Amino acid sequence: MSLVLQNSMTGKKEAFSPLDAEQVTMYVCGPTVYNYIHIGNGRSAVVYDLLFRTLQQLYPKVVYARNFTDVDDKINAAAAAQGVDISVITERFISAYDEDMVALGNLVPTIVPKATEHISEIITTINTLIERGHAYAAEGHALFAVDSLADYGKLSKRNTDDMIAGARVDIANYKRNPMDFVLWKPSIDDQPGWPSPWGRGRPGWHIECTAMIHKHLGETIDIHGGGTDLLFPHHENELAQGVCCTDQPGAYARYWVHNAMLDIEGEKMSKSLGNFIVLRDLLAQQPHELVRVALLSAHYRSNMNWSEQLLHQSRSLLDRLYTIKRDSAELGSAPIADLMALPFMQMLLDDLNTPKAFAVLHELTNRFFKTDDLGERAQLKAEIFAITDFLNIAQLDADTWFQGQTAEGDISAEQVEALIAARQTAKKQRDFAGADAIRAQLADRGVLINDTREGTLWSRES
Repeated sequence: MSLVLQNSMTGKKEAFSPLDAEQVTMYVCGPTVYNYIHIGNGRSAVVYDLLFRTLQQLYPKVVYARNFTDVDDKINAAAAAQGVDISVITERFISAYDEDMVALGNLVPTIVPKATEHISEIITTINTLIERGHAYAAEGHALFAVDSLADYGKLSKRNTDDMIAGARVDIANYKRNPMDFVLWKPSIDDQPGWPSPWGRGRPGWHIECTAMIHKHLGETIDIHGGGTDLLFPHHENELAQGVCCTDQPGAYARYWVHNAMLDIEGEKMSKSLGNFIVLRDLLAQQPHELVRVALLSAHYRSNMNWSEQLLHQSRSLLDRLYTIKRDSAELGSAPIADLMALPFMQMLLDDLNTPKAFAVLHELTNRFFKTDDLGERAQLKAEIFAITDFLNIAQLDADTWFQGQTAEGDISAEQVEALIAARQTAKKQRDFAGADAIRAQLADRGVLINDTREGTLWSRES
C-alpha cells in the first residue's frame, strides 16, 4: 500500500516516498490572524487534516506544522483602529481559529509556530541569503534578488517576462529588479518592530515560513501544502528562499500539494457579491459534522461549489449513518483487522479521492439496508463505523443527531417528548383523531415521528 499525491512541482501524480519512513514531515500555511476565517479556509484545513490522518495510518510518526502569521499590515491596521497592541488582535483570532478547528473535527497539528516567536530565526535566514549573494539591503529593507536564482518561477510555471510585466505597477525605487521581494521592511514608531542589521522593522510574509520550516522540520520537508491561491507569489518565493539557503540538492519540499478554491452557488465567493460565508457563522447555523462532510465531499484539487444541494446530500449521508447507528445498537460487529485494506481507504490512497471514497461508503450503507443476514450486517456495520471513526464523523449519539440543536423559536426536546407522551395516551384511549392531531402539530413544528417496536422515534426536518 502506498499513497499517491499530485505534486504541483511536476504536475503529475507521484507515489509518495518520504525522506525518512520513521518520521514524515508536513507543513501547511495557516491563517493571518486579523479576523475570522471564511469557509474556503475551512476547506483547506479539513483537506490537510484528512491527509494528516491518512499519513498517520501509514507511518509511525508524522510531524505536521501549521503556522500562524501574527504580524502583518492588516493586523497592524486592525490594532491601530482599536488602539491596542497587535497581540490583542492576534490572540483573539488565534483562539477563534482553534475553536473553529475543534468544531470541524480536525486534529491539532504537531507544531503551531507563530511568526513573532521566530524573529531571530528570520533574521538569521535573511543574513544567510545576503551572505550567499541571493539578497541585499536597501533603505532599511532586505530584499531577495530574483535574478540570482536561474529557475525562479518553476513551481508556479510562470514566465519571467510576464511576472515582470505584472510587477511594473508602483515599483519601489530601492528594488534592483521589479520582481525582487521584501524579506524585511522598516517600521515607523507606531508600528510593531524588532531590531535588525537593517534597522528596526518587521519580517515580510514569505520569509517567516522558510525560517520556521528550517527550525522545526529541517532543510527539506516531505510535503508542503496550501491553497492554489498561494502558489504565486507565496510558495514560489518560499521555495526560492529555501533552496538558496542550502547546498542540498532538491531542498525545501519534495511534494507540493495544493487544494482548489470554493465557490458559492456557482459564483466566486466575494464580499462585494454578498455571498461571503464566515466559517464561524456557518458552524453556528449547521451541525458541525454536516459542514465537515460537505467540505470533504469534492476532490481537493477540484473547485468546490458550496450549495444547498451539497448540504442536502451531506445530511442524507449522515442521516443514513445515524439510522444504522440507532437501529443496530444491539447488533455486534466483527473487528476490522486492517483499516487500510478497506476499499474506502484505497480510494483515499489515490490522491485523496474523496468522491470515490464516499461512493464506497454509500454502497456500504445500501448493502446494510438491503440485507437481512445478521452476520453480513455485523461485518458491514464494523466497516462503516471504522470509516466514520477515521473521518471523525457520525460520532454523536443517534438521538442527539436526529433531534438536533434547537434554534430560537424551535420547539424544545422536552416539549416534543411531552407531546409524544400525550399522543401515546390518546392512542391507548383509542382517541385516534387526537393522536393524529398531535402528529400533525409536531409536523407543523418541523418534527417527524416514527412508531417502531422500540417506541416512537423523532427527528427534526432538515
